[in-house]
Amino acid sequence: MSKNDKISMSVIRRLPRYYRFLLEMKNNGALRVSSRELAEKMGSSASQIRQDLNCFGGFGQQGYGYDVPKLFDEISAILGLDNRYNAVLLGVGNLGRAVVKHVAFESRGFNLTALFDKNPQLIGSDVKGITVKDIAQLKSYCTTNPVDAAFLCLPRESVEPVAEILYNCGIRCFWNFSHFDLTMKYNDVIVENVHLNDSLMTLCYRITEDKLTHN
Repeated sequence: MSKNDKISMSVIRRLPRYYRFLLEMKNNGALRVSSRELAEKMGSSASQIRQDLNCFGGFGQQGYGYDVPKLFDEISAILGLDNRYNAVLLGVGNLGRAVVKHVAFESRGFNLTALFDKNPQLIGSDVKGITVKDIAQLKSYCTTNPVDAAFLCLPRESVEPVAEILYNCGIRCFWNFSHFDLTMKYNDVIVENVHLNDSLMTLCYRITEDKLTHN
């Protein structure tokens, strides 16, 4: 695997798709796949597959294609899924609880080590084996435990003071479900924003365009 700091985000954002499709093929017993076959499964092109994978070293063999288990392991390594970064989640309302219950953190590179909320009715409750802590304990927890990332499932208006605590504790990596733009305040953070409303509006636009096209 080669290290290239100039790899575009569009390529990086396709890596999880490679991971998913290769995992499915591996689980189905496939041993090798050509770039054309992989492209057909992913709705892409063979040249796009080769260009993407060549950013990290290629991995294919002329006349053979790609070794599925090996390529799966390579993509997993590129994504860093074996690193098991320690993460805390803030906001254990409906969204937060759903994230805790349904996201396979362990196989996606993270150990979810603590949950925090300010709601007295939630503090002390158990979500998938993790006890919800009072958010007033956040600073003391982060200063005495290793925390690599924070998952923000908070309302927008609640994020700023919590983000400040996390930032001051040295945390620079965020999975952000709120609409608060962390990069406007902190220019050295790594943020993955998840905007469900944006995705829904994009779907609405595409349906509208499709109806206009076919009417």
